Amino acid sequence: MKKQSAVSLLVLLITVFSAVAQQQPEVYSTEAGAIQGYDPVAFFKESKPVMGKKEFSWSWNNADWHFSSQENLNLFKADPTAYAPQYGGYCAYGTASGHKSPTQPETWTVVNNKLYFNYNADVQKLWNKNQKGLIEQADKKWPTVKKE
Repeated sequence: MKKQSAVSLLVLLITVFSAVAQQQPEVYSTEAGAIQGYDPVAFFKESKPVMGKKEFSWSWNNADWHFSSQENLNLFKADPTAYAPQYGGYCAYGTASGHKSPTQPETWTVVNNKLYFNYNADVQKLWNKNQKGLIEQADKKWPTVKKE
């Protein structure tokens, strides 16, 4: 009986640790940093993806964010939620569907002063057809999705 309990406990522990290990962080990051090293402020100021520089970096929300200038870094530090992408930089369309998906910087959109990304150009086309409805869905699902 003791051996069976020990085996059951071991299986339970392996299952729990596997689930935790598979969780994705709240912010989409690669080795290059949050949102693949791109400057989140630049999407608002320059209306295009601009690669950040490591000398202008800041850690926020368990991710390393890179900026193209000290000015952009200062703007982000003053109000990170004004510039950080929605849904941690994961695909907005995917979040509306209830899951996290990686994104590409070229698929960015600013809607009502909020930054969104999509998985790829094809998904962005679907996103563009119903942004308002998808944002409403994603906003409802994000509190659960971000924990996965």
